[in-house]
Amino acid sequence: MYTTQLRKHIFFDPLQSDVNQLYIVAGYATPNMASWLIKNIDCPAGRAIDIRIIVGMVPYDGLSVSIHNGFQELTRETLPASVNSFSCSYVFNYKAVHSKLYIWAKDNVPVCAFSGSANFTQTAFSDRRCEMMDSCDPIQAMNYFHEVERNSIYCSHAEVEEHIILHPTHAILDRENHPIRPFEPGQIPSVSLSLLTRNGETGQRSGVNWGQRQNRNPNEAYIPLPIQIARSGFFPLEKNHFTVVTDDGHTLILRVEQQNDKAITTPLSNAQLGEYLRNRLGVANGAYVWKQDLLNYGRTDITFYKLDDEQYYMDFSV
Repeated sequence: MYTTQLRKHIFFDPLQSDVNQLYIVAGYATPNMASWLIKNIDCPAGRAIDIRIIVGMVPYDGLSVSIHNGFQELTRETLPASVNSFSCSYVFNYKAVHSKLYIWAKDNVPVCAFSGSANFTQTAFSDRRCEMMDSCDPIQAMNYFHEVERNSIYCSHAEVEEHIILHPTHAILDRENHPIRPFEPGQIPSVSLSLLTRNGETGQRSGVNWGQRQNRNPNEAYIPLPIQIARSGFFPLEKNHFTVVTDDGHTLILRVEQQNDKAITTPLSNAQLGEYLRNRLGVANGAYVWKQDLLNYGRTDITFYKLDDEQYYMDFSV
């Protein structure tokens, strides 16, 4: 039985065996956890895994718009070398599934499996929550996965939204992730982060221009995070992932990283954030971003509103 170091026991130790597939059934799951796993899986050279997730409690209480959009976004992401494929499905037209099951397999043959109390969320797989997992029969577990899978629909299916209930991400947002009304001062915790350096210019090889170096993707970018805000508890640290919905209707998965937690990035590809910002600014893909580009756009900072511990609203509107 495992009650501590669940990430190690469930996700990393099995990689020492010759496995190449991970099957997950969880009552609740988040794209933040999926993104974290995709980023941190480290397979031996020449081996990559397929990840298949089924979210079980959707028939009971639906999904938030940001979680649904986040899973859809992950299916479109370019994956690292250690992950061959990623898919996510929702149970529908079936009784709600509250099980938590993690199965490792080699070419569809189950090798080991774990069941217990931990949902597929960062909170469940952290030291902030008491959870228990234990080994179980991998063949029985695989049979159970396929039984549930027969009553599920891919998150990327063209008609998926006709079969599930979607809820607003937060009470202040509508189903399109737009504020129901303008934010009132002090209504929700917020911080504004400047895209300029201390000298009042954009960084030459940092911030929005992080990738403007030899042999780097020129779109790579991060949002500078002052140390006093990093230490305030506003954003999750320890490389945990969090979701932001943007004022123009996009969903991004971000994390705080670098020395002294000085940067907010898109962890699966640092270029994703840079592409998004350049598109908003109306500058060419991969172009150097000057202070004047920000002034022409109409603002030099980005405001984050904290909806909960893993979900934020990002406002870059003018």
